[in-house]
Amino acid sequence: MNRRMFFKKSCGGMAVLACSGFHLPEENEKVRFGLITDLHFAHKEKWETRFYEQSKQKLEEAIHVFNNEKLDFLIELGDLKDQAILPDRVQTLSFLDEIETTLRTFNKPVYHVLGNHDMDSISKQDYLEHTRNEGKAQGKTFYSFIWQGVKFIVLDANFNEDGSDYDCGNFVWTKAMIPAGQKIWLKKELEESKYPVVVFVHQLLDAFSDISKDVCVSNADEIVDVLEQSRKVIAVFQGHHHYGHYSFKEGIHYFTMKGMIEGSLPDNNSFAVVEIDKDLNIYLDGFYNCEDKVMARN
Repeated sequence: MNRRMFFKKSCGGMAVLACSGFHLPEENEKVRFGLITDLHFAHKEKWETRFYEQSKQKLEEAIHVFNNEKLDFLIELGDLKDQAILPDRVQTLSFLDEIETTLRTFNKPVYHVLGNHDMDSISKQDYLEHTRNEGKAQGKTFYSFIWQGVKFIVLDANFNEDGSDYDCGNFVWTKAMIPAGQKIWLKKELEESKYPVVVFVHQLLDAFSDISKDVCVSNADEIVDVLEQSRKVIAVFQGHHHYGHYSFKEGIHYFTMKGMIEGSLPDNNSFAVVEIDKDLNIYLDGFYNCEDKVMARN
């Protein structure tokens, strides 16, 4: 038995997706992408269950799997890097450069979602200048792209209550929000979409569930209302809460990915291959600590 199958843990699960009127174009049978989150890579000693340096090796293993799968792209859901005990901009950027270089060994397009720790010691502009998104997403913290008949929307909730950007640690991690301008942009993206939509965000949007509000976007209810009114969103993929979470409301699946940083090698890692078939059934093939999940549409 190989390492993948030995460590793969399957928890299963089914939910019904009530989003009528959408299918992938006939010529597109499926969309497949790699999913990772919360690597927190840094050269520093472990803290409790977080093994910062090991995230690079964990990522290398994930990319080895991804490169042997027929994937369309890879997306990381935020907190790609961390910082040392004594914050230092130059050192923190070196952590980001190192893990970004590893991420670029994936042989297809890569997309980033900003997490709160991505602005530890550095600014959003610093982050954007040291990472690379595919195509028109380059240099943006929130954006959309279309792949095989599905529209993917990336949100940035790393804003303070006054609407200012998270910047060089100038934020409270329990207070994240999506400002008015981005909300207007989101509405327009949804209104103009002729495709089913999948949303990616770092902090959680399913504040309506049993999850702690500390890990949720402060104005999550407003954003969820926008998603629901569109009748086009089939799923939201989130990071931030390292232990994972799942909820379902008004035809939308909310899947929170487990953090890659948690636990030591060789027994711990977390990554997944996500497949959306032509009928918009979503299959999540989880590895190590990430559970399998089937999010089905009737």
